[in-house]
Amino acid sequence: MNTSLSDGSQGQATAVRLALAVERLRGRLRAEAGTGRWSRRHLATLHRVVHGPPGTTSDLAAAEYVRPQSMAQVVTALAEGGLVRRVPDPHDGRRLLIRATDLGREVLRAASATREAWLAEAIEHGLDPAEREALPLLIRVLGTLADFGRPTRPTPRRRPHAQGPRRGGG
Repeated sequence: MNTSLSDGSQGQATAVRLALAVERLRGRLRAEAGTGRWSRRHLATLHRVVHGPPGTTSDLAAAEYVRPQSMAQVVTALAEGGLVRRVPDPHDGRRLLIRATDLGREVLRAASATREAWLAEAIEHGLDPAEREALPLLIRVLGTLADFGRPTRPTPRRRPHAQGPRRGGG
């Protein structure tokens, strides 16, 4: 069987199989995290709030590649659940920064620990020695694919503030 990715149809078939396998693993990891009410989007946003630089809802939307309105719904749910709070930006009181609460950090830690424990168990008991030895290369390859064509660091998309007509010349 020809496994060269230079053959368009073979490359496409490999891409489809890889995408399906990644989606199955992501689904299983979500299920194993046992987070109950919190979706992947909630946890991804919470992770970014805990581990990323301080930002607004719009900053989070840009970093997660979603519409600001969608991110506002996620942040509202997290705030209502007590996982984040909105605090005034010390440099610009008009902006509200999203900060994780202690409960938010604990929910994220628990979800990560549960998911990682399942994955470690699956690696240890579900893979043969040759498959386990191949994991470091696979991890590197998946990281390379994830970063392909992406800026080195997501930058928030900012819209210029709407300016009304200027008064007094100019």
